[in-house]
Amino acid sequence: METVLVQLTHHKAMKLLLELEELQVIRLLKKDTAGSEKLSEKYAGKLPKEAGEKLQRLIEKGR
Repeated sequence: METVLVQLTHHKAMKLLLELEELQVIRLLKKDTAGSEKLSEKYAGKLPKEAGEKLQRLIEKGR
């Protein structure tokens, strides 16, 4: 068996996938994408330290 990640681009796509699952052609795996990883961990190290500090100062100044 092979596992693939699919992005649905039409609102009817999920219905088709559910029908395929009922026919036992595919198995849908439920994945909780929200909250699985902290944003601070996900984006850690994405900006150079200097850019992050500058951005933080701008945010504080804007408040």
